[in-house]
Amino acid sequence: MTASEQNEAEQNEPEQPATPYHDLDAYLALSRLGGLALSPDGSRLVTAVQKLSPDKKKFLTALWELDPSGERPARRLTRSAKGESNAAFLPNGDLLFTSVRPDVEADPDSKQDDEKPALWLLPVRGGEARPIANRPGGIANVVTAKDAGTFVVESGTMPGTKTAEEDTDRRKARKDADVNAILHQAYPIRYWDHDLGPDEQRLFAADRLEDEASRLSLRDLTPAPGRSLDQASYDLTPDGRTLVSRWTVDLPRADRRPVLVAIDTETGERRVLVDDPLYEFGSPVVSPDGRYVVSDRDLRSTREAPPKVSLWLQPLDGSEGRELMPESELWPSGTAWSPDGSALFFVADEDGRAPVFRLEVESGELTRLASDGAYSNLVVAPDGLSLYAIRAAIDAAPAVVQLGTEATDQTPTYLRGPIEASPLPGTLTEVSTTVADGSRVRAWLVLPSGASAEQKAPLLLWIHGGPLASWNAWSWRWNPWLMAAQGYAVLLPDPALSTGYGQAFIERGWGTWGEAPYTDLMAITDATLERSDIDADHVAAMGGSFGGYMANWVAGHTDRFAAIVTHASLWALDTFGFTTDSSNYWQRELTPERALASSPAESIGAITTPVLVIHGDRDYRVPIGEGLRLWYELVHSHDGDPAELPHRFLYYPDENHWILKPQGAKVWYETVLGFLGLHVFGEKWERSTLL
Repeated sequence: MTASEQNEAEQNEPEQPATPYHDLDAYLALSRLGGLALSPDGSRLVTAVQKLSPDKKKFLTALWELDPSGERPARRLTRSAKGESNAAFLPNGDLLFTSVRPDVEADPDSKQDDEKPALWLLPVRGGEARPIANRPGGIANVVTAKDAGTFVVESGTMPGTKTAEEDTDRRKARKDADVNAILHQAYPIRYWDHDLGPDEQRLFAADRLEDEASRLSLRDLTPAPGRSLDQASYDLTPDGRTLVSRWTVDLPRADRRPVLVAIDTETGERRVLVDDPLYEFGSPVVSPDGRYVVSDRDLRSTREAPPKVSLWLQPLDGSEGRELMPESELWPSGTAWSPDGSALFFVADEDGRAPVFRLEVESGELTRLASDGAYSNLVVAPDGLSLYAIRAAIDAAPAVVQLGTEATDQTPTYLRGPIEASPLPGTLTEVSTTVADGSRVRAWLVLPSGASAEQKAPLLLWIHGGPLASWNAWSWRWNPWLMAAQGYAVLLPDPALSTGYGQAFIERGWGTWGEAPYTDLMAITDATLERSDIDADHVAAMGGSFGGYMANWVAGHTDRFAAIVTHASLWALDTFGFTTDSSNYWQRELTPERALASSPAESIGAITTPVLVIHGDRDYRVPIGEGLRLWYELVHSHDGDPAELPHRFLYYPDENHWILKPQGAKVWYETVLGFLGLHVFGEKWERSTLL
């Protein structure tokens, strides 16, 4: 090929995107990391990596091993068309995981449901993974005992059945009769994105494998739990004899409250460890010596006061426990013990970040080990000198890092992981302002490349969900860098009700959603628009879940935005509180009077801004009725030519609160960007080619 021919060929090649965020297909193809497990000897870290399937219709997960010393490159451990998850190590270093991959040695006439995950074992000495246990309802949430070979798993089981064979037969009878009905006798009946029942969650225990060819028999520890183990969290004592679990108790008037129980893993005998009517307990973690359990203790919210999170230390012998940080305003989560039991490590939201903290159990002394970023999945090395975590940030996708266990404000060391960071189409900074009551309100500001006083960027206000949450970590689902790649500056504020700024900051918005949260958002927007690199004439707003609620409220209380995008949003609070999957929680905050006063539906007549409504039919947290009523009222309030209706409704019949299918996510971003382009810049409306 001549030089001129080569030059012509290069000119005819399709232009490559500057970053993966400039192209939705390239973005969806990025691998995603999550979860962390450390081998008992501290020599192996295992994480899960999610990757787009060849047909681009789903994400598949594989397990990868990382070298804690940072010397060896990461290597892939599992490879199947079905994916793997729930990694956990046995004391000898064997790795357990769950998968729906086919069992080549299974009886072809077996009644086992191929789409239910079984428990698999990958030997430490090498060789092929093999299945070691299964249940008709599948297996999830594997927890192992540090010293013994005992482990506990969770599995959905049909009520009243005593054996796996009975369970299988009951399921087959329903399937053969084409019956999907569920009979309930308690509240709730749904959770986030799935129906509860007809099976119930039970816990099963098993002991050490006798030989390489054996299959494990699982002991049913909780034969009649009802709905008590829905969303359970649990941990084992090192000797494997006692399981500590969250156990939800039904209360009068459709209320519920989680307590802590201890369960004998041999007999199934259960005793209550902690039960306090003012608090909810969960996420138990047993101490290395097996004498204590530390758990989250959440003050139950009331109409007068929001929840408050603390740590509770409870002796397993049933003697009196104590709160570990009575004066702290941090909301701890993800707790891990030091090997000698003298300290605890946890993360907590703080000022737009989620640092790692060390807490001395006896003295209560608190050390901030790492400040910059949002950490999760803490695991501590057996020698107690290092801990490993997943670090993310608004401008950094999750990656595995190493920290020391004592020094303050450390810079993390990144391990050699399976994913390389991709370049971003812009930069990140912070803005803040002081509002009328003296509170400081801060936000992250994502700026597109090239933003300057000469090249001002349009502003997109993106409101977080929760509402008890914070913009402090990377999000694959709500990713501002996709918007930055299209030239938008993205404002990510933490208004009243956000976590990480103290209890009083949450109390400012408790029960009055349309007041301080709204005025905070407007104040931080005003402060941002004063920047010389922001185009104050081209501004839009969007949000999902509670952020969608606030987007609806904004639409009815100001016309300053050129467009509003509202995803999975609350609209009519007077009815929402009775149809959501967790009505008992919402009734503790919103009186009928508060619900009506804070309902965006009451301001439908004031909405003049074009609104893009997005909702999934299988959303149980914010039921589809909210989106349907919002859409009808928007259309009904438009008294002009129907062909000139400025609003749109992107409806997903098979998605829930989240848009999980990759191509569904692509349609989401294409539609949002198209709607913003139409109303912010007057560009031609172009719907996704998949719609």
